[in-house]
Amino acid sequence: MNSSARASCRFCASPLTTTFVDLGMSPLCQTHIEPHELNHMERFYPLHAWVCEQCLLVQLEEYVSPEQIFSDYAYFSSYSDSWVEHARVYAETMRARFSLGKRSLVMEIASNDGYLLQHFVAAGVPCRGIEPAANVAATAIERGIPSTVAFFGRSTATQVAREHGRPQLLLGNNVLAHVPDINDFVAGMKILLASGGQITMEFPHLLRLMDENQFDTIYHEHFSYLSFGTVQKIFAHHGLRLFDVEELPTHGGSLRIYACHSEDPRRNEPAVDKLLAAEAQFGLNDLATYATFEARVLATKRKLLSFLIEAKDAGKRIVGYGAPGKGNTLLNYCGIRTDFLDFTVDRSPHKQGRYTPGTHIPILAPEKIREVRPDYVLILPWNLRREIAAQHAYISEWGGKFVVPIPHVHVLT
Repeated sequence: MNSSARASCRFCASPLTTTFVDLGMSPLCQTHIEPHELNHMERFYPLHAWVCEQCLLVQLEEYVSPEQIFSDYAYFSSYSDSWVEHARVYAETMRARFSLGKRSLVMEIASNDGYLLQHFVAAGVPCRGIEPAANVAATAIERGIPSTVAFFGRSTATQVAREHGRPQLLLGNNVLAHVPDINDFVAGMKILLASGGQITMEFPHLLRLMDENQFDTIYHEHFSYLSFGTVQKIFAHHGLRLFDVEELPTHGGSLRIYACHSEDPRRNEPAVDKLLAAEAQFGLNDLATYATFEARVLATKRKLLSFLIEAKDAGKRIVGYGAPGKGNTLLNYCGIRTDFLDFTVDRSPHKQGRYTPGTHIPILAPEKIREVRPDYVLILPWNLRREIAAQHAYISEWGGKFVVPIPHVHVLT
């Protein structure tokens, strides 16, 4: 298939002809392989990111539908302590800033296992989750969080508003990048949001991805890679205005945007113009900036493989930590299999006993690290490196060291 001839931008429908980075072929990142599937055929799809010359939205083509990816999903947010704490602080902050109480209504799109809404429920604030993965939503319902199992868009928004009302706070963390029909999704938020209400969305910031070489955050489950300026255009097109923004450390550097109806009289906060100016200074308004990214990715791949080859030649034992989506992009793009990593470990029992997609590295329980005493532990969810290094500091007992691959391979001291 000649993608450059057939693909069009998911926001403005312009032809996609400019490559951002081509990471080759890769399987879906959360399709962890069962032991009986090891000899079965796996589907690989192009991991080729484009940048739209008109609106500058960086994006992958939709090779797989959201229904295939998210209807039965292996990602449970509650297995990251730091992420649950991030959610708790968020809930406290929003309750105070927007005076949310027992007469308010909070809704979360892609509410996962209730990791966030549980904090509003505990404070007596009425909530509803909207989550497409039935297996994950079931966990939230067990926690006492009312949940609608559905993909979000205009149709779901209309139904939820009719049956449950419109929220004063509508939120979504790490979901805006996951929707192929971004116009339907943002239009749905316009429909669902109460008059005078606010939306918050968190998503990885394209500027941080480029500046810190976070190419492994590109995978099929992430359809779009978002700058503040481009998101501002998309929301404005659907009658929503971004009135505030915060820069967050989560997921390697994220944005939390605040939106309201375009007709809402509140003023924009200074942070809006400040971030637009920072993006312009970085070059995000210039197509030429995007063309420089691929060369840095290639250099990072070579340096990581050189480190692993040198370590193995010296007789060192290397294992991985984590089986996140970003880890699978890294492993498949760099061709890292059990010739380099004996195994990887993950706290989620939903992944243990399975194998990484494409590379077929065994996923074991974290206790295995203490048992085999490796020389190096490669942290695949590098955004959680401090949390992981603190939880497993005991590896220093035998001289073990943590290695982080991004923005360039380095050993943690």
